[in-house]
Parts: sequence; structure tokens; C-alpha cells
Amino acid sequence: MFRNYLLTAWKVFMRRKLFTAINLLCIVLTLVVLMVITALLQNTFYPTGVEGKSDRFVQMVMMEATHTTGTHRRTGTLGYRMIEQYLKPLKHAELVSATALPESVSIYQEGRVSDQLMRLTDAAYWKILDFTIASGRVINADDVANGRMVAVLNETTARKLFPGQPYLGQKFSANGQTFTVIGVVRDELHLNAFADIWTPITAQPSSDYKNNLFGGFGAMIMARSPDDLPALQKEIMDAARSVQFDDPTMFNIARFWGDSKLALFSRTLLSSHAEDGDVGKMLTIFVVLMLLFMALPALNLINLNVGRIMERSGEIGVRKAFGATSRQLVAQLVLENVLLCLIGGVIALIASAGVLWWLEGSGIIPYLQVHMNLAVFGYGLLITLVFGVLSGVIPAWKMSRLAPVHALKGTA
Repeated sequence: MFRNYLLTAWKVFMRRKLFTAINLLCIVLTLVVLMVITALLQNTFYPTGVEGKSDRFVQMVMMEATHTTGTHRRTGTLGYRMIEQYLKPLKHAELVSATALPESVSIYQEGRVSDQLMRLTDAAYWKILDFTIASGRVINADDVANGRMVAVLNETTARKLFPGQPYLGQKFSANGQTFTVIGVVRDELHLNAFADIWTPITAQPSSDYKNNLFGGFGAMIMARSPDDLPALQKEIMDAARSVQFDDPTMFNIARFWGDSKLALFSRTLLSSHAEDGDVGKMLTIFVVLMLLFMALPALNLINLNVGRIMERSGEIGVRKAFGATSRQLVAQLVLENVLLCLIGGVIALIASAGVLWWLEGSGIIPYLQVHMNLAVFGYGLLITLVFGVLSGVIPAWKMSRLAPVHALKGTA
């Protein structure tokens, strides 16, 4: 019986190739977009590899300063002194890293100029993040303490600056300073690891940065274990209440939070002041948008299925006249929808892998390395199957209940 159902379904698909192609296109496009977007989001907010310890650390980029009178307000990036004075003494923190946001610099070498992104780091940065070292070493505490003019490059930048040459020991000029390459690491896209060149935070022409509460830095704060994160986040918010500004008549209240990558994105997107960054609200918005996105092709699928089933009224009438039950007819029509969704799912899985492979190699997103989430693919396919079943059951049941004479005439 099942074999007959499959053969009938295949013949129906081949008889109306246009309907079949349109149905498959709706299913494939929906699942491919869902898979690609989800893979990119997972790669961003729940990373592995270089940020594999992300379940143990929080990050800070922005802080807010206000006054009790409400006359002044400032929001900006952290200053180095804010991190040194108020964050590094935290008791629940195992490591606290101060790192500058990547800035574009011009690299001068033998008459050639190239623009690269440089990030200033301390030694803790390289202990929190797990870079894959291709050659040499990374910046250590001695480099930072002594302000050594050394640099770590990623693989792409090393090949670009020194093609066909050994990388270690090479020198280049940036911002009027000459740096020596001490190490090369694998390319990384992740937010905290993204850069082309890394140099010690102390290798700057001026040390004025050490005196600022605001300005150009972010912090990564790693707890001893994931279980210590709630206590660490509470201690961070308590530290904000102890901040003493240089001019208390201008600002006397500071607010900052220790956020996960997801919470930081949510706080920035929603301008949230909630402790959790309103992550739940943001996820709800994303889920609703995804469901709405999937509803559009689903509605199209329903309309196509209704039209496809209604035009088969003659076939249904003949089968009922020869003794087919309503249950058998519904099973046949629903199986056709499920089979079509499964075929579309297989095509979408292959297409999604192809799109992600193309994105990695195209350079549109620099240093992208992303993998598909098969669990999300499964949920997306399940939702598609549900829509497919629902879109087939109602018209199929309606047609199967018709008297054979009415079905043959194509009337309800």
C-alpha cells in the first residue's frame, strides 16, 4: 500500500511539474535562509574555538555616566583607568583583560602602503582567548611590562605583508613606530578576536591613555567557572556604584554591566538598562520575525496545495466510486505533501552547505568560518512539515468527504 502511495505521489509530481517546482522552491528558499542566518547567529553568539571559554567570561564595552540632578549624561567606551582601578580588583574574576577596539592603521614597507586593523592588547587577552598559533608566540606579560615594540599577525596579513618570506623577525612601520613580528595566529572573525595585527597596549607613543575613565577600550572578565558568572556580574554592577569621577559636579553616577555576547548585542540593539540586557525580549522579536518569514511561503504552499487537490476532484471521485475510503484518500494526499517537504529539505540542506561554503571563500565576511546547525535544520524542517501537513489535511479531508458523483463533477 505504501509503495503504491509513493508511486502515485511521484506520478502526480511529474504530471504538474510547475506546481511541484514552485512548491519545492518555497520550501528550499525558506529553509536555506533560515539555516544560513541561524548558522551565522550561532557562530556570533555561541562561538567555539578561539572564544571557546565564552561560557566563563563576560565583556564590557560601553558605560553610562549621569548626575543625580539629571543635567549631564554621557555614554561611551571604557577608559583604561576604569578597567585598571575598578575592574581588575574584582574578587570573583580570574582574569581581566583591557583591550582597545580595532583601529585602521597604514602599514609602510619598502614603498608599499596597506591598511590593516590593529588591536592593542594586554597579556590576559591571550589567556582568555584560545588562538591557534601558526608560528612563533603571542604577546606575554614581559612584552606589556616593558612596552616592547612587537606584533602578532594573522595568517592572511602575514602573507600579504611578507609574501614568500619567513614571517618571524620581520619589521614593519605603523603610526610612526616600527614593530617586529613575533608570532602568527590563525585568522579569526569573532568579535573579541577580530583584528589583523595585535601589539602590546603599552607600545604607544604616549601613556596619557592610562589616566582616562572614558575612551577606546573594552574589557573581558573571566570567572573561575561558569557557576561563578552570576556572582561576578553582581560584583561588576556593585563596582559601578563605587566609581569616583574626576569632576563630581559633572558626573556622580556610573552604570555598566558584565554581558555575554548575546546580552551585549541585545543591550546595544534595544538600548537596554536591564541587568540581563533584555535578552528574552530580543529573542522573542527574532522568533516572531522568523515565524512571520516562514508564514509567507507557508501560506503560498497552502494555496498551491488547495488548488492542486481541488483540480484532482475527478480522480478522487473515481477512487471513491471504486471503494476508496476517506481515510485512504487523506493519507495519500498528506503523504504527497510530506514527501515534497522532505525532498525540499534534502535540497535545502545541500544548498545551505553550498551557500556557507561560498560565504567563507568569497571574502564578503572576512575570516568567516561557520558550520551548519543540524538541530536548527531539524526544527525548520519540522515546522515546514507541519505546514505541509496542515495545508494538505483540510482540503484533502474536504474532498474525500464528497459523494463520488459530486467529486466527478468537481462541485462541493
